[in-house]
Amino acid sequence: MSEQIVTVDIGGTHARFAIAEVEGGRVLSLGEATTLHTKDHASFQTAWQDFERRQGGTLPRAVAIAIAGPTRGEIIRFTNNPWIIRPALIGEKLNVDRYVLVNDFEAVGHAVAQADASYFERLAGPDQPLPETGTITVIGPGTGLGVAHIWRDGHQYRVQATEGGHIDFAPLDSIEDAILARLRKRHRRVSVERIVSGPAIVDIYETLAALEGRAVTPLDDKAIWTRAMNREDSLAAAAVDRFCLSLGSVAGDLALAQGASGVVVAGGLGLRIRDSLVRSGFPERFIEKGRFEGFMSALPVKLITHPQPGLFGAAAAFARQHAE
Repeated sequence: MSEQIVTVDIGGTHARFAIAEVEGGRVLSLGEATTLHTKDHASFQTAWQDFERRQGGTLPRAVAIAIAGPTRGEIIRFTNNPWIIRPALIGEKLNVDRYVLVNDFEAVGHAVAQADASYFERLAGPDQPLPETGTITVIGPGTGLGVAHIWRDGHQYRVQATEGGHIDFAPLDSIEDAILARLRKRHRRVSVERIVSGPAIVDIYETLAALEGRAVTPLDDKAIWTRAMNREDSLAAAAVDRFCLSLGSVAGDLALAQGASGVVVAGGLGLRIRDSLVRSGFPERFIEKGRFEGFMSALPVKLITHPQPGLFGAAAAFARQHAE
């Protein structure tokens, strides 16, 4: 029998809520999302109560919560907002009988595993569906770099969240050498997250400016992304192309390390630069792995286009856990 649950996706700036219907370990439907600003609410409980009022004062007594951070421990704190969650008090505070807490990128992994094929667009490799067996690498550039993998046997699947965004960065040309040199002045160790994440566009942009001998006005990452997407700044556009090259290299490295039979790029930033990914050297960089180029060229690489993968994935994680 199907049941309704509340599904929540909490980040630093926004908390998204929706009602989902689940049955037999899968998500049957996801309602329209309500997005609240975390700064407008003193706590998760008051944001929950706001959503409850918007829903007419009654909510299902089960909840799935995706959190941008670790989900272990007696107290869960957020990096970019003052909220805290005490898992032991979730039932009492939210008036629910059952709950599931998952890392936000683990939720994305569940979304990849359960989303309909219509939510995937080809980025590289053969134009075919993701395989039903084997490992799927999931990579999501955003505020940081999320990495997970999914293992499927044709009937069941398992999601494994990882810290793959913190592997070492390996430059492949003189421009990436210059980006690495710039970052090494501030960081003893430079991970791929320093180059392949939303905020990293600043260092890429400023490195390109230095290589050309340009004096540029300091800009934050949002301004650079906006200028590039609006085609207002050729240097910003070049920085995005360079970002896409590095993302291709990192995605290919992770696919090799995880023994992947397919790869999915996830996240709002991926959707925003979907055209740049295809036009840039992303597909070539993904494949260029020396003796394994033939192997890499046979892997389907997709972009997930689901509008709310965090909400959908949290609901999927709940459905899976309570079906077992």
